[in-house]
Amino acid sequence: MVRNNMVDAIVSTGAIMVDQDFFEGLGFKHYKGSQFVDDNEMRELMIDRIYDTYIDEEDLRECDMIIGKICDTLEHRPYSSREFIWHMGEYLSKHGKNKDSVVLAAYENNVPIFVPAFSDCSAGFGFVYHQYNNPDSHVSLDSAKDFLELTKIKLEANESGLYMVGGGVPKNFAQDTVVAAEILNKEVPMHKYAIQITVADDRDGALSGSTLKEASSWGKVDMTYEQMVYCEATIAMPLISGYAYHKGNWKNRKKREFQKMFQKEKVEA
Repeated sequence: MVRNNMVDAIVSTGAIMVDQDFFEGLGFKHYKGSQFVDDNEMRELMIDRIYDTYIDEEDLRECDMIIGKICDTLEHRPYSSREFIWHMGEYLSKHGKNKDSVVLAAYENNVPIFVPAFSDCSAGFGFVYHQYNNPDSHVSLDSAKDFLELTKIKLEANESGLYMVGGGVPKNFAQDTVVAAEILNKEVPMHKYAIQITVADDRDGALSGSTLKEASSWGKVDMTYEQMVYCEATIAMPLISGYAYHKGNWKNRKKREFQKMFQKEKVEA
């Protein structure tokens, strides 16, 4: 979707963008396994289990250290996750071993990626290592800058839509740009359409199970085109994305390249 101009910005979790995507971009692998194992034995073998998938703990440690090395090469100041992930894409473009990477594709196509809870993943260990060894001056993350930058994208785009796979922090973060724009006294419409693929429900009041109709009460999502899809993501996402791809509307779509907007801001500053 990124390579075919179907996505203008991504909001995700660190687990997906670092522990899965960047990790594999470096040439490391996830292995098919089973959830029915002795986890104490797995720990002794330094095999980390993600349900029925395995990764090598030593490979993950190397991924952590590469994040720390990237920190060491940058100017010591606060960064938005978008800024830092752009440098991760730059690293993969020079040193990566697997071209099938979202972080790399986004870097190559100027699609910004935001991870609002960036330290809550393998990257966090890299930042801990970097900041421990550079206590007085270091790279840090500015989550408020993330929020402001994504709001600027909403202001620039004006009309927007959300394609949400799962829930959690990224879901709310992307929806909240409408409210943030209002705080800045800017007039923007609610997200024109929203699709959420989820297996959560709203009975316990948790945010990941909250419906898009609920989001409308906050002024986030227009009720005209909203759809909750209660389905496992690896079934629903290929069907929805494949349908959109074969419709072919992306072929004549203007490329937004919002990453360039922030690069321009930096030059002007």
